Amino acid sequence: MSKEYVDDIARYASNVNEDAIAGIVKHLGIALRSKDASLVSCSSKDELSRVRDSWLKKKLGRSDDDAKLDSVIEEVCETMKADKRKNRVTFYYLLAAKFDQLDALTS
Repeated sequence: MSKEYVDDIARYASNVNEDAIAGIVKHLGIALRSKDASLVSCSSKDELSRVRDSWLKKKLGRSDDDAKLDSVIEEVCETMKADKRKNRVTFYYLLAAKFDQLDALTS
């Protein structure tokens, strides 16, 4: 696992869970090789819908209504607003942390 992910996440979270990061990297797989796919665009409604549906609903198993999930995604966008290039691993980590589901990523 890249120290780059740990360092980026540490800017937003204390006690970084490296096993959770490894789980996210494994989940994203080959997509991380593409510069565009390795980033999240908070200005793209389609992108944020994919994050909600693929990450929060499918991977994390969230059954909250879309408005609630979109609200949490917006919180992470706000947290990372200073970053023009929002790293997907960091973004997904922060979402999982918001729902207290980092341990679910370590298996």
